[in-house]
Amino acid sequence: METDFSLALRRGILIAALATTPALATDPFGTLEAVPPMAGLHPAPAPCRPADLAKPLDLAEVVDIALCNNPQTRQGWASARIQAAQAGVAQAAFLPSVSAGASVARIRNEAARGGDPYTQRSIDADLSWVLFDFGARAASLENARQLFAAASFARDATVQAIFLAAVQAFFQRQASAAVLEATHLSEKAALESLNAAEARYRVGTATPADRLQARTAHAQAVLNRIGAEGAVKTAQGTLANVIGADPTRPLELAPLPPAAPGAGFEADVARLIEEARTRRPDLAAAEAQFRAARANIDAAKAAHLPTFSLGVGAGRSQIAGQPAYDSSSIGLSVNIPLFSGFSTTYKVRAAEAQADLQAARREQVRLQVALDVWNAHANLATATQSVKTAADLLESAAQSERVAAGRYRAGVGSILDLLTAQAALASARQQRIQADTSWFVSRTTLAQAMGALDAGLLRSLSPGTLSPNPSPASGRGELRESRSDSNRIDRP
Repeated sequence: METDFSLALRRGILIAALATTPALATDPFGTLEAVPPMAGLHPAPAPCRPADLAKPLDLAEVVDIALCNNPQTRQGWASARIQAAQAGVAQAAFLPSVSAGASVARIRNEAARGGDPYTQRSIDADLSWVLFDFGARAASLENARQLFAAASFARDATVQAIFLAAVQAFFQRQASAAVLEATHLSEKAALESLNAAEARYRVGTATPADRLQARTAHAQAVLNRIGAEGAVKTAQGTLANVIGADPTRPLELAPLPPAAPGAGFEADVARLIEEARTRRPDLAAAEAQFRAARANIDAAKAAHLPTFSLGVGAGRSQIAGQPAYDSSSIGLSVNIPLFSGFSTTYKVRAAEAQADLQAARREQVRLQVALDVWNAHANLATATQSVKTAADLLESAAQSERVAAGRYRAGVGSILDLLTAQAALASARQQRIQADTSWFVSRTTLAQAMGALDAGLLRSLSPGTLSPNPSPASGRGELRESRSDSNRIDRP
């Protein structure tokens, strides 16, 4: 017949064997697997496929690389995994704890056995299990679960922020390149005007003031081109930083899509605000933080109450030359907190104040969501109107410049009229580029304010290119369209 000691030892070995099973040892409660992926983006933060930066990158690929390589993404995933593990720690409190120990001692006692040394061996196993604690463990588990949910939502908010930053950096880089191209065209036109003024001055049909004004305009065009080249480098560095690359790494981008404003973006702002409040991850994180704080109040109050625990122990001790001695015990213990110097009272007060703080933060985020949607919607409405007006402005400025240049070359126009028309055309080109870029960024910002940044938004954009020249066919050709099937997200 098995002794109590052998039964306890076998149970301890079984539990230890289960704990060392790889699947159970790493995540026995499955809390780490509960970290939810971002919908429509990446199923996991790693591994990510190495990015091929040697080929032109479209918008979807830029966002994909940024989500893979930006350190903030990995920080968000790591924070979520930390809280998932803390939830496992809280859940472990519901299970018994088992410990085993063994010792071997060489003892010399001068008063016994003639002073000869002897060996004493012992082995023991103990089990301790909290049976009832008036909800303290349940409150702690709820607190950990809500903190885990908050960390997951905070990770989603971080991912959306990186998503938006990548989109903004992509469009800013493309816009700066388009502005640089526009300054080249303006510089070329200014040089042609300078040559025409020089020719007319040599034949006596132009004044020295005409030639000086043309030189000034050409120098200003060169200065604008130099400034545009610097802006391209700055935008290049910003984009490289967002996608986790060095600024010295050259990046080639695919053509931009054309801005295509439509009436579908003019929606009821109140409805958009309510929808955003159900989707924004930062508001969901604030709500989870508040629930965690409320659960912490229950945990603090439960510290006033007794705890009932079960204890089981078994052991064997043997002295060399003597029979082995087995012992076992089982008992129920009650721990009643009587007085702790009022520390528990103040812990409850601190937990209640923390809950009030989280409630205020939740309301602050709720109001901020409404403001974000309101501002983003207003900016998109403005950008939509600006795209249409900037296209008309560019068409008109281009025609005016052509007429002024023709009149000046024919000898019936003034250099002032020509330079004024060229300056207006250069300004119209940049305003058209800025209007298109603002529309794309405003559209993405509204999606971010709604908590709706995902791969579907990227798929709605078709490749194209920004061109500073108007199209003769449409008069709105600041954007030339090209077809490609590269507007997708390649998942790791």
